[in-house]
Amino acid sequence: MVVAEAPDAPIRFFVAPSNFAGQGWQWAHAAQRHLDGVKAVAMAYHGAGEFGFPVDMSVPVSGYVFSKKWQARQREAVTAGFTHVGVEAERHPFGRVFDQSVETQVRQLLDAGVKVAFLSHGTDIRLPSRHAAMEEYSPYKDGLWPFTERAELESGDNLAMIARLEIPVFVSTPDLLVDVPHASWLPVIVEPEKWRSATQPLHRGRPVVVHAPSGAIIKGSDLVDPIMQSLHEQGIVEYVRIQGVPADEIPEIYRNADIVLDQFRLGSYGVAACESLAAGRVVIGHVSRFVRDYVREHTGTELPIVEATASTLEATIRTICADPQRYRELASAGPEFVAAVHDGRASAAVLKTFLDPESDAA
Repeated sequence: MVVAEAPDAPIRFFVAPSNFAGQGWQWAHAAQRHLDGVKAVAMAYHGAGEFGFPVDMSVPVSGYVFSKKWQARQREAVTAGFTHVGVEAERHPFGRVFDQSVETQVRQLLDAGVKVAFLSHGTDIRLPSRHAAMEEYSPYKDGLWPFTERAELESGDNLAMIARLEIPVFVSTPDLLVDVPHASWLPVIVEPEKWRSATQPLHRGRPVVVHAPSGAIIKGSDLVDPIMQSLHEQGIVEYVRIQGVPADEIPEIYRNADIVLDQFRLGSYGVAACESLAAGRVVIGHVSRFVRDYVREHTGTELPIVEATASTLEATIRTICADPQRYRELASAGPEFVAAVHDGRASAAVLKTFLDPESDAA
């Protein structure tokens, strides 16, 4: 098994170990592209067949968990070779052997003079009990999501560790600032050109509405499926429910859609919504007022996602169908928003506060 090889640069940034939705690699390479003197390496463990996203260094999960030899070599390579480490999702950067805690491994890096930050993705720090108290359709209510109890314990432990270590924390979506108020929003990154469409939506009599959830319960598919199936049967829309489709087919599916349904339980938006916006589609989802206000205040622009909940979705779809020109104009704002906030430049500027806070170059 390979270990991390430090690049030749003044600032050597190592990101590990989860690469959820490819974001570890995206953040690392955004810093490398847009910040002077930075080179980066992103590492992730993988199970059988999990090779869907770019990563610089891939380690079998069996070795990550069980190989004491690899763990020791990896720890030495990172500690000696890198100046900065981004620990994703509060998981072990060097593997889960020796019964070491994540906190122990982070303290080893700090003691060696390496600067460390947490890069938090979502469930790792989102406290289910707090979310359930704030969101009407939270997936953490009424036993809907079977892992809620475990997530409560794990996120609580992670939040306590964050408080003890007092190192920088970056969160992938603004809603997570409720759980870690002192954190910084590190926008997720998509590649606009990969999703760009040459056609505008809402030019056919029966709009195509796509819903392609990565997790049906968390995304609220159970809320939207009956509504959309009814509208489909009435001939108002063509509802296309996507499941189990390879990731490389999703761009074409979005480009052929008029409307994309994102998520209706968490009150935020993430990678899938950004991909749909980049494709110039009308994107519908539930995004909390806190998130919308935060995005507007920190980017200077409104989030171009049509607001809807389970109780308003049908009326929202009917309104869009009745006024397609208005919503075509909203959809046209999607690619501009993604280019301004989610193409990597804004994320690199945020990471600069950790990687190179003394430099004026960005």
